[in-house]
Amino acid sequence: MGKSDFLSPKAIANRIKSKGLQKLRWYCQMCQKQCRDENGFKCHCMSESHQRQLLLASEDPQQFMDYFSEEFRNDFLELLRRRFGTKRVHNNIVYNEYISHREHIHMNATQWETLTDFTKWLGREGYCKVDETPKGWYIQYIDRDPETIRRQQEQEKKKKQDLDDEEKTAKFIEEQVKRGLEGKEQEMPVYTELNRENEEEKVAFNLNKGASTSVAASSKTGSVLGPSALKTVGGTGSVKRKESAHSSGHSKEKKKKSALDEIMEFEEEKKKTVRTDYWLQPEIVVKIVTKKLGEKYHKKKAIVKEVIDKYTAVVKMIDSGDKLKLDQTHLETVIPAPDAVAARKLLCTSAVG
Repeated sequence: MGKSDFLSPKAIANRIKSKGLQKLRWYCQMCQKQCRDENGFKCHCMSESHQRQLLLASEDPQQFMDYFSEEFRNDFLELLRRRFGTKRVHNNIVYNEYISHREHIHMNATQWETLTDFTKWLGREGYCKVDETPKGWYIQYIDRDPETIRRQQEQEKKKKQDLDDEEKTAKFIEEQVKRGLEGKEQEMPVYTELNRENEEEKVAFNLNKGASTSVAASSKTGSVLGPSALKTVGGTGSVKRKESAHSSGHSKEKKKKSALDEIMEFEEEKKKTVRTDYWLQPEIVVKIVTKKLGEKYHKKKAIVKEVIDKYTAVVKMIDSGDKLKLDQTHLETVIPAPDAVAARKLLCTSAVG
């Protein structure tokens, strides 16, 4: 196996080492060659190919610098457009992602010395929107693609058209309102002077809205209908006044009740209707329903002598006179017969006597 074999351990090791990024000080931009150490870079500088490239660059150095600058600018902007779009991003983030590519153009071969100078140049040339902050420089790509510009123009036209439609509808509504107001102005009543045909005729005024027309009519026809008709009209007017006063009083009473008062009344009614979960009371007859005490006390009647904590009672058996302490879940209420109630009252009175 010779030294130049592709699968030799040394060749494999060299390829593994050359995969990652190396030091910038050992990179030759003219030859686009990366050396792994100082000795390799020194040997490359002494090589014949490197000397030829130096002679070519010395004839027109500005041409080579412009070429590298243009390549660096195009690759940087392409990465910014494709990776971040029109988002505002820190320039160092974009640059670190750009130099992660092994075959990138180094900045020391371009017309810009630092990344800040390059960022300022992008802002002056109109490629990006740049702004300086305490955290550094931020850039935002300006998309000048014809397709993008056309799409933006279409969106602006659509927005303008929507605004025009809104303005048209607003104007149409205003015109309708004006027409309605003009029609109302024409329908306004015309007031004339009061002409009395007969000087001796009395004029009566009623302030009630409902009875005003009837009184006016009766005043005009008073001479024809006579005094009896006037009395009937007056009677109906007084009845109407009473009814209106009565209805107004009821409406005032209804209005006096606020929403808070109604809520309070509702809560009070609710409290009255709510039933408690405890029912034990002294001196009531109950029946034992639990079987844990045996057949001696099962379904036997007792009298509640004392209630403890609302849910526990001390009961006295009616038959044997034994006292037990039970929970209300082990008891149930008993409605005694009328004869038993009378006998119990008699015993109580005799005991008191």
